[in-house]
Amino acid sequence: MRRMRRTHCKSSATLRNERRGEAGRWLRGLRQQRGLSQRGLARKVGAKFTFISQIENGRCRMPPHRYLIWAEALEVDPREFVQEMLAYYDPVTYSTIFPAQPLQAV
Repeated sequence: MRRMRRTHCKSSATLRNERRGEAGRWLRGLRQQRGLSQRGLARKVGAKFTFISQIENGRCRMPPHRYLIWAEALEVDPREFVQEMLAYYDPVTYSTIFPAQPLQAV
């Protein structure tokens, strides 16, 4: 029996991890633009700095119930922040709600 090779087909876990990494890089950029350390941001959002590191490195995702707290801490319009997070963490829902709308860099 011939074995089929998987080419050009990423698993959903791989895609999810790539999106988490992209979200983390975006969040890290916002934090750095605001002159905050990971510990400083952690104090503002009520989290441990290790959690900030995990999110920024794409190892976990930010819980949706924390979006508004993070938006305030990073001085970003809450609507824009939630929209951006939705684009990274749930692109199907994002494209349903915001069809053909390009992502905005905050």
